Amino acid sequence: MDPSFADGNGRTSRIVSYAVLSVRAGSILPGTPTIPDQIVDNRKPYFDALDAADVAFREGRIDVSKMEDLLAALLAYQLTQFYKAMGGKLPG
Repeated sequence: MDPSFADGNGRTSRIVSYAVLSVRAGSILPGTPTIPDQIVDNRKPYFDALDAADVAFREGRIDVSKMEDLLAALLAYQLTQFYKAMGGKLPG
């Protein structure tokens, strides 16, 4: 494999997933860092979630709950950052 394309499938799938989420939301999601940026900044939780899905698949199950939980947390952080940038105050 050409080394210039290392991790190309991962980057492509993350961008396509983010685009689909934005389309379903009806707009580009506000806030930074974006979900893909957060994954790049800290890849371990993302790879752990992929590994958990792989283990489940090898056991004959489909379980992407760890990825769902991770993406929910990343989306919440992105939107929280947008809210705070717009002057919103979080409780507590």
